[in-house]
Amino acid sequence: MHFKLLVALVEKSRTDTVMEAARAAGATGATIVGDARGEGLNPKKTFFGLALETQCDMLLFLVEEHLSRRILEHIAASAMLEENPGSGVAFQLDVEDAIGLKSQINTLIEEVEEEL
Repeated sequence: MHFKLLVALVEKSRTDTVMEAARAAGATGATIVGDARGEGLNPKKTFFGLALETQCDMLLFLVEEHLSRRILEHIAASAMLEENPGSGVAFQLDVEDAIGLKSQINTLIEEVEEEL
């Protein structure tokens, strides 16, 4: 079984929505790292020296490769990443090896067999 790591950096207010969308598309879980910060093309505005930026979470999904694109698209749609510039980013990386997924493998096998 081959895996992809999906990384989503989204506004904190959209974290639950993204989690629900990813689960609906086949993700079996995620690791959430809170209070991430980033800067895009346009630096964040300040007000009397205080940064005006929204809080961001980093969501890490380890998913089976056949499900990865669908999950990534659900994440993007639920977080409105294409519609709202600066609202976040999501991408996938190849995973060479993974350990600790024994309890999830049976569920993943069933889902992938349905896809194929």
